[in-house]
Amino acid sequence: MTNCLVITGGSRGIGRETVVKFMQQGWKAINLSRKPCNLEGVVNIAFDLNHPQRTEEIAAELAARVKDSSKICLVHNAAIYKRDEMQNVQLDVLSKILIANVVSAVALNQVIIPLMPKGSAIVYIGSTLSEKGVPSNASYTISKHAVVGMMRATTQDLASKGIISCCICPGLVETDMVRENMDEQTVRSIIESSVLGKRLIRPEEMADAIYFCGTNPLFNGNVLHANLGQQMS
Repeated sequence: MTNCLVITGGSRGIGRETVVKFMQQGWKAINLSRKPCNLEGVVNIAFDLNHPQRTEEIAAELAARVKDSSKICLVHNAAIYKRDEMQNVQLDVLSKILIANVVSAVALNQVIIPLMPKGSAIVYIGSTLSEKGVPSNASYTISKHAVVGMMRATTQDLASKGIISCCICPGLVETDMVRENMDEQTVRSIIESSVLGKRLIRPEEMADAIYFCGTNPLFNGNVLHANLGQQMS
């Protein structure tokens, strides 16, 4: 029997480095995303966060892949991001972000939780914006606050099953999501004004944190900030 990682968005960035970390520790890895992870030995199952109702289509394959696992660690890593302001939030965009960042996680939980042995874990990836707000990030902030609530509900509802859960909230990580949505000057300005570590977080650092929290019951029910320290004004 082996341990099994199930992760959304394992084809790049934090997700890919998390797959690397778990596999280095002897875990089997299953990536759920639209694009496959190119690491040797990874099981790729096509999954689109925008269509959580289709989890039923992958349920049988997932069940077969995780069968006989000693432990399962489900990592809700994938998310979509769009800059907007509360006064001009487009309802269809907000709905799409909530479906991808929140509803899809619930749908996957309903497939995976019945398969989880005692000692398994569910790790949610939140954001610095899971517990605060900044300008021009309305829809994303709403969704990431909801992720924290989802983790807290998960922790309470699964306590009797011996399944742990936590939410890790990264600051700015050196990923495609940051590069695609912020220009270099904006990133530099945020780092200089609000990050005590004065640099971006490396994806492999986040992977280490995810592995540690996903295999350690000490952090059950907790929100953990991984942001190199924040400058308070």
